[in-house]
Amino acid sequence: MSFLFDTFAYPLLYILPAYIANGAPVIFKGKKPLDMGKKIGKRRIFGDNKTVRGTLFMMIGALVVGMLEYPIFGYMLEVAVLMGAGTIIGDLLGSFIKRRMNFKPGRSFPIMDQYGFFLFAMLFAYPLGHLPDIYGLLFIVALTGAMHLLTNIGAYLLKLKNVPW
Repeated sequence: MSFLFDTFAYPLLYILPAYIANGAPVIFKGKKPLDMGKKIGKRRIFGDNKTVRGTLFMMIGALVVGMLEYPIFGYMLEVAVLMGAGTIIGDLLGSFIKRRMNFKPGRSFPIMDQYGFFLFAMLFAYPLGHLPDIYGLLFIVALTGAMHLLTNIGAYLLKLKNVPW
């Protein structure tokens, strides 16, 4: 292929299931907490912001992207399933750690908030191969940081989130 496709277009298409999965709970909020209010010690497992509906729509969002990309890249449905699962695990792990560290719900946890979902999505999809090249990976690492900032500010301005991070 070409340098522009390999460096910019393919990496974006590759990571898109994780991006959509990560953003889905903001749009498809739920009320029923995933942890059902359970605690470990005196702290909630995940908190009220991690819901059954939000988690379900994370997987649905990744699957929809995978199905749309499948006719072009025959392996993307499997990649999307693994990225969706990785995104969920990364997001929940971040919440779990925040609760253990006594972070208040909604409080920012730099690096973990921006890259936790991304790291686990990539780790889960890694065994299938098809990763972008090093320049593409660097591009999506930079893009993920920028997109996290911009989409959260946008969601805040649209009153989809209570905080701009």
